[in-house]
Amino acid sequence: MLRERWVALVTLVLLQLFVVAAGVHLLTSDLLVEKAPGSAAPAEPPPVPVVTAGPVLVAGGNGPLPAKGTLAGRLTEALGDPALGGHVGAAVIDAATGAVLFGSGADDGITPASTTKIATTVAALASLGPDTRLRTRVVQGSAPGSIVLVGGGDPTLTARKPSAVPAYPQPASLASLALRTARALKAAGTTKVTVTYDDSLYTGPAISSTWKPNYVPDGEAAPITALTVDEGRVAPDSRQRVADPSRTAYNAFVSLLSKYGVTVSKSGGRFRAPATAREIARVESAPVYALAERTLTLSDNDMAEALARQVAVKEGKPASFDGAAAAVRQVLTRLKAGQGVQVFDGSGLSPKNRITPAGLARLLAVAASPANPALHPIVTGMPIAGFTGTLGHRFGKDDAVHGLIRAKTGTLNGVSTLAGLTATQDGRLVTFAFMADDVPPGWGKAEAALDRLAAVVAAS
Repeated sequence: MLRERWVALVTLVLLQLFVVAAGVHLLTSDLLVEKAPGSAAPAEPPPVPVVTAGPVLVAGGNGPLPAKGTLAGRLTEALGDPALGGHVGAAVIDAATGAVLFGSGADDGITPASTTKIATTVAALASLGPDTRLRTRVVQGSAPGSIVLVGGGDPTLTARKPSAVPAYPQPASLASLALRTARALKAAGTTKVTVTYDDSLYTGPAISSTWKPNYVPDGEAAPITALTVDEGRVAPDSRQRVADPSRTAYNAFVSLLSKYGVTVSKSGGRFRAPATAREIARVESAPVYALAERTLTLSDNDMAEALARQVAVKEGKPASFDGAAAAVRQVLTRLKAGQGVQVFDGSGLSPKNRITPAGLARLLAVAASPANPALHPIVTGMPIAGFTGTLGHRFGKDDAVHGLIRAKTGTLNGVSTLAGLTATQDGRLVTFAFMADDVPPGWGKAEAALDRLAAVVAAS
C-alpha cells in the first residue's frame, strides 16, 4: 500500500515538473528570439491551448448521459460470465439525477461482503461529522492516588513510538498519553498511583454471533472493545489477535507509565469511571473523515466496527452489534438512502447482511452529491483502479481504465462484489454496484468479471 502511494506521488511530482519545465522553455525561447533591425514589434501571439489529462472524476460530472441501449447490451453480455455464478445483481445510476441507467436484479438483496463498509462510513460521516475525533483519556479515580484509563473506541491507538508508524492517518499514541499523564501527576506531587481501566463505552458481545468462528483466529478482526491498541494485534505487523484487547492495552499503559517515572502500586481491573471524573490527560485519533478513508482504502474491519459503534453512541443506541446496525439504518433512512440496506455488522464480515445493488449505487450517489460535502471522504477513500488499496492489483497492468474508477471491493466465501463510481467517456458521473453471492470456486475469476463490468461503464 505504501509503495503504491509513493509511486502515485512520484508520478504526480514528475508531471508537475514537466509542466513547469515546459512553461519555462516556452518563455525563455520566446525571449531569446532576436528581432531583425528596424522591424516592427511582433503582433501578440495567439493563445496556445493547454492540453492536460482528464481528472480521475470530472468536476461536475454533467456530461451527456451514455446511450442506455448500448450500455445495457454490453453489461448484459458481461453479466453472463459463468465465473459470477447463479445469483448476480447490477445497477448503474446517474449520480446527478438518481436515474437508473441500467438494472439487472437491482432490487435483489445480495450479500455485500466488505461493500457494507460504504453504508457504515456514510452513516459515520453523516452522524458524527467529518471532523470528530475519538478520545482516549486518563481521569482521576474515585479514591486518592487512583487513576482510570478510559477507552474511547479508537482502534488505531498504538503502543508503538509515533515515529515508527508510517501509516496514514497518523494514530494517537499510548506512549504520549502515558507521558502526559506522568507529567500531570508529577506536577501535582503524585508519583505513585493505582490504575484501573474503563472500556464500558461499548456493550454486548465482543464477537458477533453472525460471524464465522474462524474470523478472529484467522485475524480478520479482533474482539471489538472500546479500549485497544494496534487493533488488538499480538504485534503491530501480525495478523494474530489478542483474546482481551482491553486488558492488553491496559498492561501496555501501566508499563509505559512506569517507564516515565510513576510507580504503579497496585494493578487494578475494570472500573467504570464517574462521568464527572476530572480529566488528567488525553490523546485523540485522526478526524473521522480520515478514519473513513482508511476504512475504505484498506478495507479495515476493525475500524469499520468501531465507526459503527460510534454511530450507535451518537444516535442514542446501545454500542453493540445490534445497536450499531440499528443506528446505521436510522442514519441512512434520515439521508433517504436506507432503502435496500439491511446490515448486522459494520465490516461486512456477517454473511447475513443484505444490500440491493440499487441501494448500494444510490448510497454512493448520495455520498458524491455536491449537496453532501461532509460525505465526500467516501469518494476520496475509495480504492483507485490499478493504484491504491484493494484495487491496486486489479484491472490489469495496461488497462485503459487505470485511475478512472474508484470502487470498494467485497469478498467472502462464495461472494464477490464491487461498488463505486466513475465518469463516462463524455464526462457523466455515474455510480455502480455489481454483486454476486453464489460464486463458484476460484473467486479471482469473479473479480476479473466484475472489473470488466466496471470497465464497460467507464468506457460508455
